[in-house]
Amino acid sequence: MTKRIERLEGIHYRTGERIAIEISEGRITAVTPAGAGGEMSQELPWIAPGLVDLQVNGWTGFDLNTLPLSVETVARLTEALWQVGVTAYYPTLITNSDEAIASSLRTIASACSGSARLNASIPGLHLEGPFISPQDGSRGAHDQRFVKAPDWALFERWQDAAAGRIKIITLSPEWDGAADFIARCVDSGVKVSIGHTSATPEQIRDAAAAGASLSTHLGNGAHPMLPRHPNYLWEQLADDRLWGCVIADGFHLPSSVLKVALRAKGAKLLMVSDAVALGGMAPGEHETHIGGRVTLTPEGRLHLTGEPKLLAGSVLPLTAGIQHMQAEGLCSFAEAWELASLRPSACMGLPTADGLTAGAPADVVLFSRSDDGIRIERTYQHGELVYEYTHSAGDYTASAVESS
Repeated sequence: MTKRIERLEGIHYRTGERIAIEISEGRITAVTPAGAGGEMSQELPWIAPGLVDLQVNGWTGFDLNTLPLSVETVARLTEALWQVGVTAYYPTLITNSDEAIASSLRTIASACSGSARLNASIPGLHLEGPFISPQDGSRGAHDQRFVKAPDWALFERWQDAAAGRIKIITLSPEWDGAADFIARCVDSGVKVSIGHTSATPEQIRDAAAAGASLSTHLGNGAHPMLPRHPNYLWEQLADDRLWGCVIADGFHLPSSVLKVALRAKGAKLLMVSDAVALGGMAPGEHETHIGGRVTLTPEGRLHLTGEPKLLAGSVLPLTAGIQHMQAEGLCSFAEAWELASLRPSACMGLPTADGLTAGAPADVVLFSRSDDGIRIERTYQHGELVYEYTHSAGDYTASAVESS
């Protein structure tokens, strides 16, 4: 039987050259020049590795932290993320009751086991809490009633509920016994990320020595006022063992902080959206189960209604962060794209870290660029077209998630 081979042409996101990518059985088999440039090449879309988001709470009305969570919600959320170029993501559950977390973990695991496409799109789950700081400020919007010290027996129960799919846990190392807990997580194949913390510099260093390897939304989920030095932000920036995850939407961090993070972390900086369910929704006032009444501005800033200085979550996709990083002159477009694709893949040890090379998984997006931003034209997940923008209608078609 002849193998089915898909051929894609576009402008390479890094080199600007016109290329052809051949795909067979879900993998890239060849990347070759696609002929002369000139005006014809300008009509082609750009082509790049699919985006990988390590922190997604929800999108376009689909909320992973509203109970009861359904398999349908997980499927529709995944389809919505394909529309913004995300080919892999880590569904993120925040602090809640023990049983609520277990129930949601079981639902996501069931969704993945029932669909090959969902399983490919969700390489793991991110548990953000409840082993975080109980202090106001660093706790953020997490419900204080459910914040607690790390508990290995409880985590094992959650991992069983998730069928072993928890791959990232965000915690604060300020608790007694945190270093031992971190070491057990790492030994079991789970990445530990420091976040929502009030830890001392010594506790941060002990956590990294025990195997913690990331910082969750570095610079956010923190006290509004800190000692100038030392403090837990400087300590995480300075520790070369820690990958830095940043929300680069232009609202969560000033450009100066992003610039410092780029210089401090180098190849260990990556971008997350930390998107909530209001992401991709119409501007206006909304009622939420976390934070109450909130206002979403036309620019994509979400804040508490009546208190514009207090952010209420992130509502912009990774593409907005890419655009912001380039527009601010912080890095090139290609590097910004890689902050949201190759870097998170490398951090998590995913094969998509190989990018647009022969043998890599064919997680590929084609997109156009303008002053209005980045528009995803097509998204391929393991070589299958899962999303296509329809120019004439001004809308899109997305492949439904199959059950298999």
